[in-house]
Formats: sequence, structure tokens, C-alpha cells
Amino acid sequence: MQTCGPYSLKPGGAPNGNKEALTMTRTLALLHTTPVTVTSMKELAVKLLPGVRVINILDDSLLPDVITAGGMTPKVEARMKVYVEQAAAAGAGAVLCCCSSVGEAVERIGATSAIPVLRIDEPMAAAAVRTGERVGVIATVGTTLGPTADLITRKAAEAGRKVLVEAVLVEGAYAALSAGRADEHDRLVLAALEALLERVDVVVLAQGSMARLLANLAQAPRVPVLTSPGLGLTAAGELLTKAE
Repeated sequence: MQTCGPYSLKPGGAPNGNKEALTMTRTLALLHTTPVTVTSMKELAVKLLPGVRVINILDDSLLPDVITAGGMTPKVEARMKVYVEQAAAAGAGAVLCCCSSVGEAVERIGATSAIPVLRIDEPMAAAAVRTGERVGVIATVGTTLGPTADLITRKAAEAGRKVLVEAVLVEGAYAALSAGRADEHDRLVLAALEALLERVDVVVLAQGSMARLLANLAQAPRVPVLTSPGLGLTAAGELLTKAE
């Protein structure tokens, strides 16, 4: 596990004195399962959450372990729980998990955590349900596709709305990216996305790391394409503000 970002973690977490309570409610911890999301989330947090102290916690073995197992495991969930506890000790008022593959574990951990623990894809799923009935979900990892599609279905039920979810797994894209063939990954994902845009009312990019590809579309998408990083950070910021 690594901690990284503009703030170092010092013994005792929050500063001493009257500022301690303020630091607790204005510090957000980002839990990453891949280094791919660290820089982009840090930069986006600076834009969307001015004045919020950000702590980045990275364990790049979490996602590979989930993929190898075909889903969440008790050992991975236990490690995530420890990272949430460390974030709270470092002064975080909330934790935003930046990986959709572990979303179900995030909900279980959050149910007993001393601080809120948020799924990065939950605000996106809720927005998709509000946007249209035919919802397309695209991912390059099966362990992400299933949980995100299930979350959208659940959010629709909670809102009393009917949705038809079309889930698309981009075969070979994740393997290409892992092997350093980013151009191949991007080409495969963009081709799948452009095809899906023709069949649905709204598209959800299940992995936050895919958001950058929108700028590479040949033309502006005819239907909304939702990504999780901005929506997740905004929701986390609102939660921190309410806690003040």
C-alpha cells in the first residue's frame, strides 16, 4: 500500500488545536486499486473540490486479485477495511473508492465504518436512471461490468423506474492496456462505444479510467455519456460540506 499526493501523512493525522474538527470534515481519502486513476483523480479533485485536503491510498494488487478470483474475496475486503481505518486515522472525513469492481464491498465496509465510504459509481448510476430507459454499460473488465450493471438496476428499482440495461464487455482491451498497448485498448473501446451509442438513451462508462477517451470520439455523442470521476468527487464534496 502506498499513500501519495500533495499532503504527507503525519503521526496524529489532523493538526492540533481548534483546526482539528475542520480538518476531519474537509479531508477526503481516495482509495485506488490501480495507479492509472491516481493522477487524473488528483487533478480533478483540485478543480472540483477547492480547499479540500486529498489523501491518496493505492494498493495496486487489489484489482488484479479480484480479477484473478473472478470477483470480490474476503481477503481483499479485509484489506480495504484496514485502508479505510487508516484514512480515518489520518484525518479523512470520508473515503471515495475509485474502483467499481469492489463496489459491493465498499457498501458493506461503509455500513460499519466510523466515516462514510462511497462508491465512485453510485452517483453515475443514479444519473443514468434519471436520464433514460435504455442504459448502455461498457467496461473492459468483467468484474467491473457486472457490479455496475447490477447497481443501475438497483437504483432504478429504488427510484421506481424501469430500465433496460445493455452491458458490453470490450474483449481484449484490458489485456492490451496491461501489456502496454494503450493505442489498441483505446481503439477497441472507442469502436464498442460508438456502436453502443446507436442503441441506447444513455451510456455509462463503468471504469473511470475510460473517461479520457471521450475526447477521441469522431463526433459528439448523440446521447449522454456518463463517467464516474466527476460525479463521484462532487458527491463526496457535498457530503463533506454537510458534515461541517
